[in-house]
Amino acid sequence: MAEPRVPGGRESELELPCGERVDTHDLHLGMREFACDCGKTHAVVLDPHPLARFVPEFLTEVLHATIETNDDYDEFTTVHLMGVVMEEFPEKVVAADTSEDGSVGFSLAWVSDFDSRRLHEIVVELLVELMEHAISHAEDDDVMAEFEEQMLQFDVDAFVEQYREERNFDGRSDTAI
Repeated sequence: MAEPRVPGGRESELELPCGERVDTHDLHLGMREFACDCGKTHAVVLDPHPLARFVPEFLTEVLHATIETNDDYDEFTTVHLMGVVMEEFPEKVVAADTSEDGSVGFSLAWVSDFDSRRLHEIVVELLVELMEHAISHAEDDDVMAEFEEQMLQFDVDAFVEQYREERNFDGRSDTAI
């Protein structure tokens, strides 16, 4: 990684969990990760990235419909999801508020100490925990038992591998799943 540019001053620099710095102007919407001078690959998530980056569209619709938010967002978004990740891994994820910087195409950026695949696995694991918590409030033992049985059969690694393979868009006719 080249020495970060610092247009307009140090406020555009983000200190990474590894101690290196990156300029938020070097992040962009097509970026999912980057190789760092520390020798690791760091995942990048930006607020315009859809939840479908991590899970199928039908599940994002369920999340939108079932999780109430109490903030400026009308529905559960990547912002909320990354908040959950940061809560679980506060030393492994950093965030930058770029909402005052009109020269980038995003308002919030997160960079993790994990590569994009490991972050994807963590996101799926946390979403499963969120769903389990929601189902526990249904107070229906049969539904909870069915969910737990399904989760015993659910392989996060296999899901992430298949999903990343299917979501690796190559052509203009590729669509969300």
